[in-house]
Formats: sequence, C-alpha cells, structure tokens
Amino acid sequence: MNKRIITGCLLLAALVSCQSSTSVKSNDVEKRVEALLSQMTLEEKIGQMNQISPSGDVNTTAELIKKGEVGSILNVADAKTINAYQRTAVEQSRLGIPLIVGRDVIHGFKTIFPIPLGQAASFNPDLIEKGARIAAIEASSVGVRWTFAPMVDISRDPRWGRIAESLGEDTYLTSVLGAAMVKGFQGDSLNNPTSIAACPKHFVGYGAAEGGRDYNSTHIPERLLRNVYLPSFEAAAKAGAATYMTSFNDNDGIPASGNGYILKDVLRKEWGFDGFVVSDWASVGEMIAHGFCADGKEAALKAVNAGVDMEMVSYHYVNHLKELISEGKVKEETIDNAVRNILRVKFRLGLFENPYVDESKGEVLYAASHLEAAKEAAIESAVLLKNEGSVLPLGESVKTIAVIGPMADAPHDQMGTWVFDGDKNYTQTPLKALESAYGDKIKIVYAPGVSYSRDTNTGGIAAAVRAASSADVVLAFVGEESILSGEAHCLANLNLQGAQSALIEAVANTGKPLVTIVMAGRPLTIGKEAALSDALLYSFHPGTMGGPALADLLFGKSVPSGKLPVTFPKEVGQIPLYYSHNSTGRPFQGTETMLQDIPAEAGQTSLGNTSFYLDAGNDPLYPFGYGLSYSTFKYDNLKLSSEKLKEGDVLTVSFDLTNTGKYDATEVAQLYVQDRFGSVTRPVKELKRFERIALKSGESRSVSFSLPIQELAFWNIDMKKVVEAGDFNLWVGGDSRAALKGSFVVE
Repeated sequence: MNKRIITGCLLLAALVSCQSSTSVKSNDVEKRVEALLSQMTLEEKIGQMNQISPSGDVNTTAELIKKGEVGSILNVADAKTINAYQRTAVEQSRLGIPLIVGRDVIHGFKTIFPIPLGQAASFNPDLIEKGARIAAIEASSVGVRWTFAPMVDISRDPRWGRIAESLGEDTYLTSVLGAAMVKGFQGDSLNNPTSIAACPKHFVGYGAAEGGRDYNSTHIPERLLRNVYLPSFEAAAKAGAATYMTSFNDNDGIPASGNGYILKDVLRKEWGFDGFVVSDWASVGEMIAHGFCADGKEAALKAVNAGVDMEMVSYHYVNHLKELISEGKVKEETIDNAVRNILRVKFRLGLFENPYVDESKGEVLYAASHLEAAKEAAIESAVLLKNEGSVLPLGESVKTIAVIGPMADAPHDQMGTWVFDGDKNYTQTPLKALESAYGDKIKIVYAPGVSYSRDTNTGGIAAAVRAASSADVVLAFVGEESILSGEAHCLANLNLQGAQSALIEAVANTGKPLVTIVMAGRPLTIGKEAALSDALLYSFHPGTMGGPALADLLFGKSVPSGKLPVTFPKEVGQIPLYYSHNSTGRPFQGTETMLQDIPAEAGQTSLGNTSFYLDAGNDPLYPFGYGLSYSTFKYDNLKLSSEKLKEGDVLTVSFDLTNTGKYDATEVAQLYVQDRFGSVTRPVKELKRFERIALKSGESRSVSFSLPIQELAFWNIDMKKVVEAGDFNLWVGGDSRAALKGSFVVE
C-alpha cells in the first residue's frame, strides 16, 4: 500500500474505513463529518468551499489541491485526469479529503437524450428517470460525480434561450419530472459509484427573466414565487437532491447568491435541506455588477452569510473569508456549517471509500441499451401538431422521397444545447436513418436547399424544388442549430432563421405532400410554415438517436404520443403566453374583432372590451398539453367520487377513454382543476394529474385519477398555505383546452 494512503488512513481512522464500503449510515456520516471538521484549519475549511475550473498548467492546479485550497473541480471529464487530481487530493493533501468533480450533464453524457424541454413532451417520468440514470452511469464511469441539473425553472418565455434546459411552463409537470430526474441521477443511493449528485437550478425564479434575456432581473412577489416558482424546487428537495445552485438573477433587487431568505429560511428551515448550495458560475462576484456589493470582499461577506456554501470559480471566498472572520463580520460557525454541508455530501457519495475510477471501463459509453433508451425518449418526445389528410404515416405507395432542409443531416446540431461531451460521430441523423432503413426500397433524393439554419443563401432552393417535384412526398427538416438556444442565446424573433421559410414556401408550391419536421430548442412562431405543410412534427433537439426515432414515426413503426410542455405563441408579441394565467375582470369571451374587421371611425367601445390582441387574437398557435396521434381518442362518462369534500379527503375522478382510430396508440390523459373563487385570484386552469395510457385500436378503458384535496392548497391573502373552502371546476382531456367538465365543492 502506498505510504501516503497508510498515513491518510491512520489520520482519519475515526472517520473512514480504508476498506471499500457501499453503505453509509446517516448517523455515521454525521460523526465522520464532525471528526474531520475538528482537524481542519481555517484555510482548509475555506478550501473546501472553493470550486475551480482547471486551466493552464496542470501542476498549478495540483499544487492548490495539495495545499487543501480546493474542494471541487468542474469541467474535467477525462478519467485519467480526474484520477490524477483525485490522487493529489487523497494521497498528498494533509487530510486526504477527496474532490467532488462536477460537470454539466444536462441531457446525457455521451449518449445524448432529447433536450429537457423535449423530454418533458413525453409526460413520462419513468422515461426521464431512466435517461438521467443512464447519464449518471456514463458520467460516473470517468469520475464525474456531480451534475448541475435538473433545471426546474418554470419557463414561460421562449425568447429565453435556457427554456431548452427547462421542463416547460407548468409547475406540476416540472415538479413531477424534475423529481424523476433527481432520482435518476442519484439512483437508490448516492453511495453507489454509478450515482451522481443532482443540483436543481436556478434557485430561484430565473425562468421569469425580464424580456426573456439571460442574466436579467425578475420581479416575482412572494405569493407568486411560492405558488408557481418554488414548488418544483421543493419537489426536488423531497426527492433527495444533494445540492442546489443559486440563480444569476436578482429578484426584487436581491441577487439570489445573496438572498438569505430563500437559502436559509425557505430551503433549509422550511424544507429541511441538509446538502450544500453552490453559486452559479462567478455569480458571487457578479453581485458587484448588480450594484449589490461594492467589491469582492463584500460579495464574499453577503454570499456566505446568505448561505452559499461553495463558490464557483470566482475566488472571493479564498481571497476574503479569512479576513472577514478576523474582523468579526463572518462567524467561523458559518464557515463550519458550510463545510459540514459539503463534507456530508462527499461522505454520502462514498468518495472517501472510492475516490478513483477504473480508467479502462469505457464500455458503458454509448452502450446498446443506452442508445435504445435514447431512441425511445426521442420517439416519445416528438409532438405531432398537424396531419391533414392523414399524410402520416407514410405508406407503401410512397416510392420516392425528397429529403430537404438544413437539419436533415446535422449530427452536431441535432444533439442540442449543453452537450459538452456528446460526439457527433455517434449521432444518427434522419437522412442516414432513412437511407439505412428504406434506401433499398424507396428512392431518397437529398437536396438540403440551405446548408445550415441561419443560411440566407437561396441558391440551393432550386435543387430542393426539383427534388420535391420528382417525389411522392417531401420531408423538410428545419429548425435551429444547437448554438441558437441555451445559456446566453436569447432571441427577440422566433421565426425560422435564414432562408428556411422561403425553402418551405418554394417546395409547398410544387403541390406535393409536405411533411415539416422541426428540430429546435424552443417554441418557434411557425404559423406560416404550419399552414403550408400537410403535416407538422416537432421533435425539439432529439439527441443522438433522433434519426432512427423520426424514421420510425414517419413510417408508422411508432405512433406519436408527445404533448407540448409549453404554449406555442403565434407572435412574439403575445409573450408571455401560458395556459394557467389568472382570469381578468374582463376575460376573453370567444369573439375576436380583428384589425381588418374594424370599420373606419369606429367608436371607442365597439370592440368587445375583453382581453385579446387585435392583430393576433387571444389563442396561441398551439396550447399547452397539445399533441395529435395517428389515432383519435374519445373522453366520456366522467364521474366524481363525491361532489362535496373536506380538506382531508381524496377525490377520485374517473372517466372512459376510447381509442376511436385504426392505430394502436398512447394518449396522455390530463386532469385540470380551477378554484373558482379565492381570497386571491386563481388560475383559470391548473394541471393536477396526467397519465400515459396505451390502447389498442377500438379499445376502451376506465381511467381514474386520485387527487388529495390537500393538493388544492395555495398561498392565500394572508400568506398562508391553505385549502380554501368553495367551488371548483375540473376537466379531463388531451390538452389544456379539455372540454369534459365536472364540478365539486370543498366544505
């Protein structure tokens, strides 16, 4: 045994067994944390609170680790390098405390799944948990034991590039799917070497960034914060999330990295969280730019006293905490608590017992079962938005296909945003998948028309038109390059970029059946293109296996079942546009007077005086929860277990669901509730339950949802979370416009 390892084991005899262990009991962890903390110098404690992104000279980083000045590293994803850094920490630092290695594993490590917004369209928590589990298995195989995901920001502005990382606009859906992702990353036990610590972000309210611009301010009052933006983070805490990340934004003038109310009062006192909180990248220092702190010293002071345990990359803790303690502005007890939180997670992860990874275990990357799961996720994430004349699925009569558009063979862009470790050489594109599956049976003519999504050169459109003219059907793959969504990629215009719209119009003019497939990181304003298309399939950015998934969907080997996790606006000017808005005093009544309907010199009160846009109307292009199938479904025979209930009761909602079409298919049945009259105004509808239900053609099934009345609680006019007595409506159906309606009373 290495002499340094022996020394480390003797030094930590009361804390760590040198034998490999897979079980760490909570009370044992606390004893080990306290024993180790008692041996640490102040400098070593502050070092644990310092996360760095190694760059430049490897020896410089190793020297910092050796001196105990680093508790975590990020942006390293090579097993050999991670083992080297870990060996320095464990075998050469005084106390042998292992590093926790973080990485942005957002929707896959090597095997890339659909972007989170796409995965949310599956309405399938089991699928999302499985995808996160696979990501954890792959990432942990190289030594990454911590991911900065899931992003559970409620996101209602598609201009915001980071909506791609989100799980959509709805609080309940995001809560369920975010918790599933936490469970997938962390597995049955953090101590399992294939588990990685989850980090729900961005705490809190970042999805409401003003104007849909990254890093921007939010103005969310506490009641709205608690009713809409906090529940998804609380659900992640209940699922056992090991860490949290603060947000870049300030809310009501207080930057999240200096907000003790949300970090201490809410996260720790109310929810009982005992993991650690990390800042977002340099967000502690950015409080200076906010005007909240005068310099790095004040930033360190406000962040640590607010409850940020670990600082990501900006070094203000290392540079200033010791001085702040000596001045009495920061208590050493505050430092001790932060370090306790960090060490607790490290012990729970089993890093003291198993700090290294086997550098030869590369076989888990792109494993066949992982690729198959990624394909299934891409299938379930695709949303059929239009299918005039049942153009899809393609049948035996199709002998020649024209494949056009910049996304037909874009292996890099198909993976989507936040893909640091995906390899485009493993991506299976639609063109390649179609050629592989059908090239020996069907003539496939490829003419992209434009070379990439922002390409304004129209020189290739003529060739695409010729290809379309010779084909039985046209498959147009359009959308966004991956670089157009994600962090710092916000847009004021959501139309198709470049000459893509002109391409769609040109091929539509051939009169051939046109199927448009959109790969994008956000909802796009594609009303014109939808009108020109016979069928429209939205696959978001589908990841490594998007090609085979789309091929199966287009030819009917799989049937679309995805539902929109976010509202699609007609025009950018409608934003923010989401289904669960509050009712106004003059709600829209179903009649629109549009601009061209207004007579000249019309009287001021001639337009109905309700809430809608004269130029865009009231409705979105596509509503939340919407998605078609190759089959059709009928909802009827709604029954409630009781029409009068009390707070402790459980309401059972049952109905019959029938597959009335000719295809075996899966429907996502959805339950919405409205609290009609409250002490504060309530949303017109709120999603409360959903379920994926597979039915054979012609099959009918009785479906039931159980809804505890306690889940109708909200933060009322007195800022108390209560269930208020009164009248309620509910609906069941296939999207947020569900029409099968019932009502009940809470006494």
